[in-house]
Amino acid sequence: MRGMSKKLYKIALGGCGGALAIYGLYKTANYTQHPHVVMADASVVPKQKIKLLSREEQLNALKHTKEYDILVIGGGATGAGVALDSVSRGLKTALVELDDFSSGTSSRSTKLIHGGVRYLQKAIMQLDFEQYRMVKEALHERANLLAIAPHLSYPLPIMLPIYKWWQVPYYWVGIKAYDFVAGRQQVKSSYFLTRSKALELFPMLKKDKLCGALVYYDGQHNDARMNLAIVITAARLGANVANHVAVTELLKKDDGQGNQKICGAKVQDKLTGKEWTVNAKCVINATGPFTDAIRVMDDQKCKKICQPSSGVHIILPAYYSPDNMGLLDPATSDGRVIFFLPWQKMTIAGTTDRPCDVTHHPSPTEDEIQFILNEVKNYLTPEITVRRGDVMSVWSGIRPLVLNPNKESTEALARNHVLHVSNSNLITIAGGKWTTYRVMAKEAVDAAVEACKLSPKSECQTDGLLLEGASGWTPNMYIRLVQDYGLESEVAQHLANTYGDRAFAVAKQASLTGKRWPIIGRRLHEEYPYIEAEVRYAITEYACTAVDVIARRLRLSFLNVQATEEALPNIISIMADVLNWSKSKQKEEYEKAMEFLRTEMGQDVNRKSRVTPVNFSKEELNSYTKKFQALDRDRKGYITINDLKRSLKIQGEKVDDDTLHDMLNEVDLNKNGQVELGEYLLLMSAIKHGAISQSRLAAAVDIQYESSALSVDRSGGGV
Repeated sequence: MRGMSKKLYKIALGGCGGALAIYGLYKTANYTQHPHVVMADASVVPKQKIKLLSREEQLNALKHTKEYDILVIGGGATGAGVALDSVSRGLKTALVELDDFSSGTSSRSTKLIHGGVRYLQKAIMQLDFEQYRMVKEALHERANLLAIAPHLSYPLPIMLPIYKWWQVPYYWVGIKAYDFVAGRQQVKSSYFLTRSKALELFPMLKKDKLCGALVYYDGQHNDARMNLAIVITAARLGANVANHVAVTELLKKDDGQGNQKICGAKVQDKLTGKEWTVNAKCVINATGPFTDAIRVMDDQKCKKICQPSSGVHIILPAYYSPDNMGLLDPATSDGRVIFFLPWQKMTIAGTTDRPCDVTHHPSPTEDEIQFILNEVKNYLTPEITVRRGDVMSVWSGIRPLVLNPNKESTEALARNHVLHVSNSNLITIAGGKWTTYRVMAKEAVDAAVEACKLSPKSECQTDGLLLEGASGWTPNMYIRLVQDYGLESEVAQHLANTYGDRAFAVAKQASLTGKRWPIIGRRLHEEYPYIEAEVRYAITEYACTAVDVIARRLRLSFLNVQATEEALPNIISIMADVLNWSKSKQKEEYEKAMEFLRTEMGQDVNRKSRVTPVNFSKEELNSYTKKFQALDRDRKGYITINDLKRSLKIQGEKVDDDTLHDMLNEVDLNKNGQVELGEYLLLMSAIKHGAISQSRLAAAVDIQYESSALSVDRSGGGV
């Protein structure tokens, strides 16, 4: 008991010391922040254009504008933020992106808008002003993002389960310090939950030794759509923006004093191959993981500063988490924090942190998926089976961790972001995180104004500047969509929370369903609220390829790779109708989209995981062989579409040929249009071991299997 008393005494001292330390940082740090989000001065910000220029018009402007003040390279969160900051100050602005807006790291995040609880812990323990300032800054930016795009972002409570009673005061002090630093900008106040209340809210939690839980608030958003909203807002203010346009060379000229200064870039439209020159007084490099590629264009001898790190996330069905409560595991086996969050009516889990190579097409690995699944199992009750086959989609994002080129020592990675101005005036802004994109953009434009002697009409205007879709949005706006257009309630909510007040423009393009209800809004896939009109609208939002649509305009590929494959032909057909694609172009788009699904969205790694060793008893093997032979009545040794059609007809089921083809294709490993006995047994084995959670072929032939543990969907989804 005496030893226990000492431990409690130390915890109490630690808690008080932490509170005093954070108060000292708060009072001592020479750093000021607005106590609330300050809306942009409407008299200074240029008036938004009613009509959004098409991509063709944007390209035409890029080709014929004599000179821009700022040319931004990179269309992720930071590059888009730079373009918006620049144009809102009255500077003539252009932005080019090699692939699509948000095609890289900015669409592959954890979807959180956060200040950084762990950074605050370091700030307290080490009295580190830099860490404190970084958290304070991020918390202000969190409040700003929630205010300027309320349709795309929202508060999210996150639960921190506690399994050692002595950790309660330790974590409580840390979370309360997080609230304290946020001040009047805190989303909602954190609170403690008893064991019973924690299990009531999250019944799938591991019950053994659970003491209780702390709940704190951060923000969550639709990252790719947020990125696009920033781009479109910049475009409406007059910036010329273009995706699928690559910088092939940086241009320089003598400044009259014998120094070579950057004066623009040669660019190429990757869709047509056409090349031209864009002249600019200043060029800003905001290319994330590809930072060094642009820096080398400027100076071939420059030291590389990007240290890429791979972060993998997986998507699980909605029943793995409550509707509106995330989960944080602060002590994983490798020391990283694991998040378990509801998102778009699914569950997102991640992430990993491994060094990787810079690539335009990062692919997840089975090891990374298994690591996340194993960590998920650690805090869910043992009666829940976390199945490999429940992974609906998986992706890898490359974090652009950077070394600071402004300092001689490169012993550690920059904890925040890095701003660098080269001898030729190339402005590089790199590192950071989604939450602080706006501050990074402000610093980059400030540096450009100083280094290149630009003349803006105002100071930074983006703190409080509403993004595309925000001005007319309200939480109840979707009801008008239901009443005025006859949309399903789920579809209307999706449109309102994706497009904001632009949802009415989408609804106007929706087709009649031919049903009594809903009147309009034909779905692309029965399981998800995306409708055909969104594909047509996506083209006005600069979508050029099928991948642009399935990954960034819609988020379907990030939610369910199999459902995306099923919806893909219809999506391409709609795009072909609007863009006048030939049959060969449609085939090319289909193949590229399928390659994207296979490699970057985890379809290949998911399918390979299904090939599990066949481990049946003699009785099971005989039973499955008989069922296979019942389908293969002609004793060919394989099953075809005709065999399956005949079997279903006997059962009174009528299924179209496309569906039958898909059912066989998910099992046909060697892609010869036939399912052989070996492939069939592998399917049954994969189902038995949980590598596949659902199989239309297995369901069609009425195959039952048993599992040693309860499936997660037996838990009621934690609701």
